Amino acid sequence: MTKNNAFDDMETPTPVPTASGRPVRPRDAATLIIINRTEAKPSVLMGRRHGGHNFMPGKWVFPGGRIDRADFHAPYATDLRPDVLARLGKTASPGRSRALALAAVRETFEEVGLLMAKPAPPRPGNGPWREFLAQGALPDLAALDFVARAVTPAVSPKRFDARFFMAEAEHLISLERQPDCGELDEIAWFELEEALGLDLPSVTRFVLKEIPLRLADPTRPAPSLRFVRGRQQLVHL
Repeated sequence: MTKNNAFDDMETPTPVPTASGRPVRPRDAATLIIINRTEAKPSVLMGRRHGGHNFMPGKWVFPGGRIDRADFHAPYATDLRPDVLARLGKTASPGRSRALALAAVRETFEEVGLLMAKPAPPRPGNGPWREFLAQGALPDLAALDFVARAVTPAVSPKRFDARFFMAEAEHLISLERQPDCGELDEIAWFELEEALGLDLPSVTRFVLKEIPLRLADPTRPAPSLRFVRGRQQLVHL
């Protein structure tokens, strides 16, 4: 069967209602796409999820995860650029927009050990930010661009309202990774065409195809995918 829907390969094809009979409410999540342009062709950092996960096992994804309460209060070295904040502001408050960006940076450190940050004196942090801030770094939000949004359809028992950010590898403090955290069982750089040949969730494939368009035109509006009354809706932010 041909897959025309960006979410066609989600793991659960039939509705899984909550005890109230309503679909699961999507949770805010954020992803960071890191682009390395030191070679002739751009490459992107991706990781493969462990086969034992009950959500997208064995799939190749960008580093990212759910927003945490601590992301609303985490310090940062630079703020989101005004144009990025404005586009995020079409679906989120300024505070939530920053928290989403901070979640993407934090999850990237937790999953692949890379710091999208600027050097700073080590400082104490709360909860999931403790280890990040102990590295002597503060998040560099000005390095992030907002490239896409996708909301998991209501048929899934796990739903996310995910924002996809992109940043150049040159803004990393170092390309040397910390030890893997265990979330991903393999991490590697792939040229964009090579990455499309991996075992990908369909929404990841959709965003990968957006990357060269974004690199060619940084002012391009961000696509936003969601479902309304069971039908896919695509708008641009």
